[in-house]
Amino acid sequence: MLKTPVIVLNVKTYAEATGDKALEIAMLMDKIHQETGSSMAIAVQATDIALCANRVSIPVFAEHIDPIRPGSHTGWTLPEAVKSAGAKGTLINHSEHRLKLADIDICINRAKELGLDHIVCSNNIATSKAIAAFSPNFIAVEPPELIGGDISVTTADPDIVSGSVKAVKNIDRNVKVLCGAGVKNGKDVAKAIELGADGVLLASGIVKATDKEKVIRDLASGLIV
Repeated sequence: MLKTPVIVLNVKTYAEATGDKALEIAMLMDKIHQETGSSMAIAVQATDIALCANRVSIPVFAEHIDPIRPGSHTGWTLPEAVKSAGAKGTLINHSEHRLKLADIDICINRAKELGLDHIVCSNNIATSKAIAAFSPNFIAVEPPELIGGDISVTTADPDIVSGSVKAVKNIDRNVKVLCGAGVKNGKDVAKAIELGADGVLLASGIVKATDKEKVIRDLASGLIV
């Protein structure tokens, strides 16, 4: 499982983080991890998993897996395939690729079967409680209206972070909670940890930055609390 507190970057399908550009970001994160000891991971498109996993020491995650086993599932993402490509874990149920609760359960179980670390995304406290009953490794709380915006969830709605942590721990104290949506700097990271989170999940704050190294270093500074 990821060492916490942790910064997890989801590069989505941004042009600035596809192919060699995804590798460039992964290598920057790996460099800063090596220098500072900060725990980091990067989730990339399925086509970029092997490219990145073969070049960096930080964990590379898939952005998604489907609730399937090997067989006739054209165009789906097979959990075994992402592991074979070098992924150490996967995101599940991101707000941009939502799943039914029953499928979330299957994906969590498939990840556990294969030894894949997994971060299950949730948009509110009620959903976080439902997901916690499946005992995933991580739940990432991301109000969808704040994703990609300039206001961090720790500023706009800090209660959803602290409330989610409390609700999740009441169901399964071993489940770790990440804070997502609008996280942009070290202060946001430090605030998330102060509110009880075990780290952050972010995307555009790094991917869209002009000076990505500067932003990653600033974010890493927030892990020291």
